[in-house]
Amino acid sequence: MAGIGFELRRIMQKGTLTALLSGYGYAGIIGSGPWVLSILGILLVGLLTAATVIPNFAVTQFQVSVTYLIAVSLVLTGPLQLSFTRFVADRMFEKRNDLVLPNFHATLLAVTWLSGGLSLLAALTLFPDTSLAYRLLMMAGLVLLSNIWIATVMLSGLKQHREIVVLYAIGYGISVLAALVLSRFNLEGLIGGFVLGQAVLLAGMLGLVVREFPAARFMSFEFFRRDQHFRSLMWIGLLYNAAIWTDKAMFWYWPPTSQTIIGPLRASLIYDLPIFLAYLSIIPGMAVFMLRLETDFVDYYDAFFDAVRSGGSLRLIERYRNGMVATARTGVFEIIKIQAIAALLVIISGATLLAWLDISPLYLPLLQVMVIGAGLQVVLLGILNVFFYLDRRRIALALVAAFFALNLACTALTLHLGPLWYGYGFAAALLGVCVGGLIALDRVFERLEYETFMLQRNA
Repeated sequence: MAGIGFELRRIMQKGTLTALLSGYGYAGIIGSGPWVLSILGILLVGLLTAATVIPNFAVTQFQVSVTYLIAVSLVLTGPLQLSFTRFVADRMFEKRNDLVLPNFHATLLAVTWLSGGLSLLAALTLFPDTSLAYRLLMMAGLVLLSNIWIATVMLSGLKQHREIVVLYAIGYGISVLAALVLSRFNLEGLIGGFVLGQAVLLAGMLGLVVREFPAARFMSFEFFRRDQHFRSLMWIGLLYNAAIWTDKAMFWYWPPTSQTIIGPLRASLIYDLPIFLAYLSIIPGMAVFMLRLETDFVDYYDAFFDAVRSGGSLRLIERYRNGMVATARTGVFEIIKIQAIAALLVIISGATLLAWLDISPLYLPLLQVMVIGAGLQVVLLGILNVFFYLDRRRIALALVAAFFALNLACTALTLHLGPLWYGYGFAAALLGVCVGGLIALDRVFERLEYETFMLQRNA
């Protein structure tokens, strides 16, 4: 597959400071654009509608409803995200591109039936006191978001990063504008605007996929055969997304830290806002992630396995292996350094930032902790990315399973310890997993040549 590294090299080939800054800026936008745009879209609707006649509580209901839609759709589609991306990569390696689009259609059909059935059941049983329009829009939102995640990971796997960012900007821009126009219809108007933007976003993604993979057949179900998908990747996708939302859900349903918002949906006003703001600090780390791992590391990775397949000399293979190890370690530690700097900046200027946003300074301690946690999450993404390149799925599965278990246990402990400890559970879980991941990565690199030549692995 063509990588984003080609574009980054083109930007930085001049060797000037401007080219360097442009490269990091481009990588930051590409790496974290969809994530940041999603967060900003939700926050902007609340900020911009504050000046309208819509009740503030309706804005809170909208933001909480959309947050639940995102969380549930991510966990629901988690088992398919990585597994389907790997299926597409394998078919492209085999030069069987004609199978991609039919199986993509089949996967979207399965996701639509699953998310639609679940949302219909929830609408009939969990939201009896809400309007019919609200329930129908929530159903449509869950189906659209579930399909969007499948399309997003597929296009990300194909390195269509720039196109994804542009589509997310258009989709969430429309969501914000439509929500403002429809705000006279209160909560239903806000959610209707969000759903409209997501529909445009999904339509754009479908257009990209159809353009890239023309096919004679409309639908095919090869992906759902047992020998065509990897159970380890399905578990990784499920556990990773579940781990990300575990601490949030625990705060939402722990009575001292939460309140009922609409129907069965609860929120933690003390926990949710610092998390949203903390995730905006990942842009520098994602820039390093994209720039180092998608350029320097991938160059040596390709050269190493090309030399192995073509019968290169042992000296040449060792040179490429050493280069791959060095660039992987440099990339991960640069992510750590840049996120540490970002965390320090937020810790120093956090009070000013909260004052500028008209947010109580009582949120500052939790914001500082969550910035560290968000930075560690970027480090974990970098480590997992290297393991995926090396096809060490079992190690990646062990890491995300540990992340889920540790986040569950540590967050439960901090909830019982009290407000001074809030947020430390999430950060501690990620710290433990990152340390374990770095140790495992070091051991894998030590045995890379032996395992490449001598072992047959099944996962």
